[in-house]
Amino acid sequence: MSTIKIRSRALAGFWEIRILNQHPMENGRNRDTDGALIPAHYIQTLTLTLNGTPTLSVNMAGSVSKNPFFVFRLRASVGDRISVMWLDNLGNQDRIEHQLVERDD
Repeated sequence: MSTIKIRSRALAGFWEIRILNQHPMENGRNRDTDGALIPAHYIQTLTLTLNGTPTLSVNMAGSVSKNPFFVFRLRASVGDRISVMWLDNLGNQDRIEHQLVERDD
């Protein structure tokens, strides 16, 4: 099961993409209840492709909040496929695909 959740909706002339990443985003400067430093563990890069074409790349550092949430606006069409992937500083990665579908909300 992916740690990434995507929601999309069509607006006037573009799509709004909402991405929630479940990740601890520890910066390595916090301490646990015993006073020991918690090792750094954060997403370094987040990439988004639209129909296989790289569209967005975000380079993050350790000072981003836990479970980072992003909102993007794209010019796309119904049926287009979005792929989102992150890579963290420990070499872990996750990926999810999402198809743009118009909904009646």
